[in-house]
Amino acid sequence: MSNMAQIRAKIASNRKTMKITNAMQLVSTSRLGKTQSRMLMTRPYTKIIKEIIGHIASSRSDYIHPFMKKSKTVSKCGFIIISTDRGLCGSLNSHLFKLVLAELSHLADNQVDQALCLFGNKAIQYFSKFSDKVVASSKSLGDHPSMIDVIGIAKWMIDAYRDGEIQKVYIASNNFESVMKQNATLTQLLPLPKNSLEEAGSGVYNYLYEPNSKKILDVLLQRYIETLVYQAVVENVASEHAARMIAMKNATDNANQILEDLNLMYNKARQASITLELAEIVAGAGDIEEK
Repeated sequence: MSNMAQIRAKIASNRKTMKITNAMQLVSTSRLGKTQSRMLMTRPYTKIIKEIIGHIASSRSDYIHPFMKKSKTVSKCGFIIISTDRGLCGSLNSHLFKLVLAELSHLADNQVDQALCLFGNKAIQYFSKFSDKVVASSKSLGDHPSMIDVIGIAKWMIDAYRDGEIQKVYIASNNFESVMKQNATLTQLLPLPKNSLEEAGSGVYNYLYEPNSKKILDVLLQRYIETLVYQAVVENVASEHAARMIAMKNATDNANQILEDLNLMYNKARQASITLELAEIVAGAGDIEEK
């Protein structure tokens, strides 16, 4: 009987867990739709800014903006690392952190210093051992982060690059490809590859720029960098909800399978208990007849 009681307790506990994971799956599904819409709206904006910058950069081959100028020597690199605030989203954060750690280790071996700008509670916790390298951090941005909140934190890294304190800036985040696939990426944010910009704005254009192309390029490049950071944040939010939805679906399916196994065990134990009781009754009846 004690064995059956233990199985009943496990069944009840498993049902509660399954209700929680199923509820979290439904919540993530709902939030994913909203965050995915925001993410898709920012992509065309980023693409168009890149094309305009490419147009201007192609027409001003004599001017190289600091954001596009490569340093001869690299003594310090900056990292903008974008993670989630909460867990239960599979290996989304761990894959990203492994990618960053590999690059940090490579730079350390080459005597290159690092500065870290962290988004998300998970990144803040994980990189606490690098506290001397953390220059800025932010968490609790929510599902709808504002441009001001995002850029306010990343501005330190951008300004440090402009002032020459940092020679390269990388951005690490999860790129949303589909509901089933999110890729951890580590890409160079600064300096911007001039060839890539010129390819985006390739073609024959005869534009007149007011007040002049140099001033417009200065403003647009700043906005473009800020937009890339914001785009990475909203893509990471969408990736978080997609990963959590899949993780909770798998957890619910696993809980359901365990529940089926426990019910089978309980029925077998109950059947064995009934068989034992019947055997005892038959044996007792036989003893009475003999007496």
